[in-house]
Amino acid sequence: MRTSRAEEFKELAAARASHLYRSACLLTSGDVHLAEDLVQETLGRMYVQWGRARRIDNPAAYAQTVLVRIFLTHRRRRSATERPLAELPEGTRADPDDPALRMTLLRALAQLAPKDRAVVVLRYWEDRSIEETATALQVSPAAVRTRCVRALGRLRVLLGGSITEFAAP
Repeated sequence: MRTSRAEEFKELAAARASHLYRSACLLTSGDVHLAEDLVQETLGRMYVQWGRARRIDNPAAYAQTVLVRIFLTHRRRRSATERPLAELPEGTRADPDDPALRMTLLRALAQLAPKDRAVVVLRYWEDRSIEETATALQVSPAAVRTRCVRALGRLRVLLGGSITEFAAP
């Protein structure tokens, strides 16, 4: 019995890891190392709880919720105030295949408050409903709507006209 549960978890982890990683990258504004750590922590916590997973209706959505909560917990830590340098050190260079739009959006997301960023990622990247987002963040649906409006307004200010240069004609 124990082997089948372990196999079920391996299947879930294999199926969801890349999706969790992409969401984590958005939450961390492109910090791939932190994103990897968040995914690893998420899968570790999921594994510990996996014996009770039979009571979870949607393990994939539960994994996303765990990821967002771990991200928000990380942001509250004192060590989370460390910021990457504006310029890369000599000897390293950015991936030339990385599109400029992605970098522009990640920089804008990085300037949002962590909870605002979480709302934007859950609502618009994960395509979750307001109620699902509220449940994941443990806030009211009204708080999610308010954060959405404020976060999108902030993104519009941050992106200004620069985003229109990337739009297809």
